[in-house]
Amino acid sequence: MTMMWWGYNDMGGWGYALMGLSTVVFWGLVITAIVLAARHVSRTARTGPAFPPPTAEELLAQRYARGEIDAEEYHSRLDILHGRHDHPVGG
Repeated sequence: MTMMWWGYNDMGGWGYALMGLSTVVFWGLVITAIVLAARHVSRTARTGPAFPPPTAEELLAQRYARGEIDAEEYHSRLDILHGRHDHPVGG
């Protein structure tokens, strides 16, 4: 049995050109991905966290919802936060 393409086992000029072009495209995509990732990280670092920290009222409401404090203590502390001091603090 003879080989049909005997003598054509080397890459021609177009093969080398396509290999070089694909290498340039590959490294271009890798560099572009790195630059875009760096921009995203720097933009995220400048803007800070996605969610602001909870306010004192939100923390108080969470403690009340979890059952850590009762309704009387919740309303007393909420009044203190709002500046209404008609409830006794220690009692």
